[in-house]
Amino acid sequence: VTGEAVCVIDLDTVMPGSVLYDYGDAIRFGAATAPEDEKDVSKMGVDMDLFKKFTDGFLSEVAPVLTKEEIHLLPLGVKVITCELAMRFLTDYIDGDEYFKIKYPDHNLVRARAQMKLLTEVEKHYDEMTEYVDKFIANK
Repeated sequence: VTGEAVCVIDLDTVMPGSVLYDYGDAIRFGAATAPEDEKDVSKMGVDMDLFKKFTDGFLSEVAPVLTKEEIHLLPLGVKVITCELAMRFLTDYIDGDEYFKIKYPDHNLVRARAQMKLLTEVEKHYDEMTEYVDKFIANK
């Protein structure tokens, strides 16, 4: 065992739908600077180097089957899924923690706050993310 990733799979979001969700969720957890349940939200941010490396690998394989519009909208997928999960964590907290497993009281509230902080960080980098993915459109 080398500890080197072979592939990434997230069965929670396996369903028919847009590639924007899959890409967005991968960036949400893969390029975040802290875990999704980080209590200290000041630690939550976006690692743009990881964003670029993942995007390079992702688009080197997937770009041929995506439209130019889908490529351009990939960063929107990051915003949408991060916002969606923040709302889902908060809703689950309000509903008594019935959907997501929790490790301690207020775990889902902590998750919601961390995801909202991540969303603000994604918004700060949104233009840079969009410019980066748009480079791949020129090569289509």
